[in-house]
Amino acid sequence: MTQTLVIVESPAKAKTITKFLGKNYKVEASMGHVRDLPKSQMGIDIDNNYEPKYITIRGKGKIIENIKKQAKKSDKILLATDPDREGEAISWHLANILGIDKSKTCRIEFHEITKDAVKNSIKNPRPIDNNLFCAQQARRVLDRLVGYQISPILWRKIKWGLSAGRVQSVAVKLICDREDEIEKFVPEEYWTITAKLSKQKSSKSFDAKFYGNINGKIQINNADSADKIASEVENGEFIVQKIKKGEKKRNPAPPFTTSTLQQEAYKRLGFSTKKTMVLAQQLYEGIDIAGEGSVGLITYMRTDSTKISNEAQEKTRKLIVEKYGEEYVPSSPRQFKSKKGAQEAHEAIRPTSSTREPGIIKGSLKGDQYKLYKLIYDRFIASQMSQAVMNTVSVDIINNGYIFKSGGSNIKFPGFMAVYSSSDNEEDQNIKMPELCENESLKTKKIEHDQHFTQPPSRFTEASLVKTLEENGIGRPSTYSPIISTIIDREYVERENKTLKPTELGTIVNDIISEYFNTIVDVEFTANMEDRLDQIEEGKIEWVTVVDEFYKSFAPALENAEKEIGKITIEEEPEITDIKCELCGRYMVIKKGRYGKFLACPGYPECKNTKPILEKLDVACPKCGSNVVVRRTKKGRKFFGCSTYPSCNFMSWNEPTNKRCIKCGSVMEKKYLKGGSYKLVCANKDCKYEEKLETKNPDGDKNE
Repeated sequence: MTQTLVIVESPAKAKTITKFLGKNYKVEASMGHVRDLPKSQMGIDIDNNYEPKYITIRGKGKIIENIKKQAKKSDKILLATDPDREGEAISWHLANILGIDKSKTCRIEFHEITKDAVKNSIKNPRPIDNNLFCAQQARRVLDRLVGYQISPILWRKIKWGLSAGRVQSVAVKLICDREDEIEKFVPEEYWTITAKLSKQKSSKSFDAKFYGNINGKIQINNADSADKIASEVENGEFIVQKIKKGEKKRNPAPPFTTSTLQQEAYKRLGFSTKKTMVLAQQLYEGIDIAGEGSVGLITYMRTDSTKISNEAQEKTRKLIVEKYGEEYVPSSPRQFKSKKGAQEAHEAIRPTSSTREPGIIKGSLKGDQYKLYKLIYDRFIASQMSQAVMNTVSVDIINNGYIFKSGGSNIKFPGFMAVYSSSDNEEDQNIKMPELCENESLKTKKIEHDQHFTQPPSRFTEASLVKTLEENGIGRPSTYSPIISTIIDREYVERENKTLKPTELGTIVNDIISEYFNTIVDVEFTANMEDRLDQIEEGKIEWVTVVDEFYKSFAPALENAEKEIGKITIEEEPEITDIKCELCGRYMVIKKGRYGKFLACPGYPECKNTKPILEKLDVACPKCGSNVVVRRTKKGRKFFGCSTYPSCNFMSWNEPTNKRCIKCGSVMEKKYLKGGSYKLVCANKDCKYEEKLETKNPDGDKNE
């Protein structure tokens, strides 16, 4: 019996695909990248055409051995990693490891994990796209050259543990620049006047706002002017001067790209970019749906294209007609223009089946999965629907030569708004106006005049930062979420009331990089570099050429920075605890070191007492029953031990639980997998008992 080995990235994806293929197929997961540049050194031979030194990623040895074992049993190997640069790179490295000829048809790709998509891809394999791989390799090499050469300078000049990145540093600069604008902003006074009016025999009022006079708009800048105008109109009569009625048509928004999905999920659902992408990955790779089994619910979630397949459009148009009526679909399928440089080989993010309505499968989804799926589903269905038509009315009202304006709207035909409508769009709202006639006299109920001040620009939120990065051509769909996570983890930026604010550390690092490595944080330069990476992907330029162009100007900047940057000390206010130093009696403070926070005596250098901050788990030590705590090795690796050490020497790399193995009675431990999920395994290596996969909150951290 012949066997075909199909290699994907994740177990969830493997599970879903296995369901579509017969017994002659074996599906294995690589668990993401299997090879990468070493962490202990730069791994780039600058003098040898920037040759990268790839090594097997720590912990991937067993996975590779298993894949090799299955490859030997197989007559054919198909590499089915994600349809993007990272996916192509994983396939390239797997081909190297397995000795696969990259020019042969060994690579398959699909943009949705459905039976038809998977089987069609198997019928149409292709060679590995070397240009696509080279674009990924160029990005990886550039990022490594920047990160591993600027970061040590920051360690020596400021403090250990800092980092710089080709794209992350631009994001920090954008946030710092915005904060600088806010600090320098000088507010300007202005006033508004609102008249609450009604028809003579009506109790229902409507608002009319001051505009100006017959000569045009008037800006009211002080209280005296506001009082004068308010006094004059209070003693005058409001007369309807002009009524203009019309229609306004609105088109639906396009289906989601990665960027717009992250923005909308943040605004509507309050999801962080990280949480959105974790949930989207789950929906893409496959969810167990009652009556169907594991099925991919959405198309590939890393895309900058708004393109939709003809088949998906036709099926969706048919569903809309059946559910809403013929008038709810436009005469021809709607086409949306993607932004410049978008990967048109990809589709937008859409449901894999328009008939799989959110309400029907709600019971098979977790709460947040359902919310995100519904958002994607509704946006896509709406994108294929007819325009909405609004009846509009605008009214000019005159009083003592001053003009006030009012207006309203109501929905004439909902079109796409029957499914999806932006809650913050005024045009979506019904604003009722009474039936008025020209020259009609109105009753004045109240005149309000209010003082205002111009506001500084808002701080970035995750959503607005992603939007700005995309608009400026910085980064790719796969990078937006990691960028934000990195700059927060590095403590360059902190969240404050859902906005992103630079820390003192972030400001200092940005100032240094802006002064000594100005091209690194230049928006236009970074955008141009993205264009150069696209040119590599298109086969228009060699990756070594792009890297060399960059490094020739970068190397002198490195040398200059090393010479000129002086030592910078950041004075941090220590956090005082209620723990007394047992040597001198002072209250100990929390300080940060290379491997995280620790307790230190404030009496240094007279008293040099320090002790670790132990994070207690609600787990009993399996040896003595005391608390289990989180500890770290000298190299910063996390492990778990007894709080009474050295009296009790219990230690484990995996997080212990209070649960016992049903076979041997030993402690069950959490073994973390890719994406923050974990399985429970018996601590007794001879037992090998495991329990089903558990899933953490998408925003949860995994064990390191």
